[in-house]
Amino acid sequence: MGGRATAARLAFRDLHAQGCFVLPNPWDIGSLRRLEKLGFEAVASTSAGFAWSAGFDDLTLTRDAVLGHLRALCAATDLPVNADFEAGFADDPAGVAANVVLALDTGVAGLSIEDRKGDVLYDKALAVERIAAARAAIDGIDRETILVGRSEGFLIGQKDLAPTIQRLVAYAEAGADCLYAPGFSDPVAIREIVQAVAPKPVNVLLTSPVMRMADLAELGVRRVSTGSRLAFAAWTGFDAAARMLQEDGALPGTSFKSA
Repeated sequence: MGGRATAARLAFRDLHAQGCFVLPNPWDIGSLRRLEKLGFEAVASTSAGFAWSAGFDDLTLTRDAVLGHLRALCAATDLPVNADFEAGFADDPAGVAANVVLALDTGVAGLSIEDRKGDVLYDKALAVERIAAARAAIDGIDRETILVGRSEGFLIGQKDLAPTIQRLVAYAEAGADCLYAPGFSDPVAIREIVQAVAPKPVNVLLTSPVMRMADLAELGVRRVSTGSRLAFAAWTGFDAAARMLQEDGALPGTSFKSA
């Protein structure tokens, strides 16, 4: 895996150097294969998408289950894979560092560390220590691996931008290569985030149909991810077809198109 992982990590880092690229989120090997065929340059796992595919709710799978999933994704593609590594599966910095080492062993080209446990953010000082510990663990193995510092405040109802920016800046200073505050969609807020952590790249999550990559690129966003949206779209289609089968005894026309 060594040479393959190294090549993927270098390619992934190059993608972050300039411009804006899309990072779609497959949830299994089948969805990964389809994204490969469409020509995407990199992918990222999705904790929610993977959990749904296994019949569980998001954030309920074990560390080892996630590691196995990441290993399977990386073994199935030469594309760089960014790991949705949730909150690192540990509270303390040492635990986060140990788990990051395990994540890198799967071959991922990057990974994100969130700053919340349930519906509560970690204390800012502890959150910064967790990012620093993840950075040190990465540097001990392959410093080309991208570390993404995620601030989750918006997703748990903390809509004030200033505290999120303060956290993102601190995570950047602690060694995060890319910064990410999922949920923000207002162009003014996104531009403020980009400017606050510059020159480090910012990831933005597509959260509504009106968001466009071209517009985000103009704001200075470097990468755009889909999170669980592709998985949700797939399951929405599945549910609609199953409901039609149950109620009408028939399937929609789209069910009979070639895969």
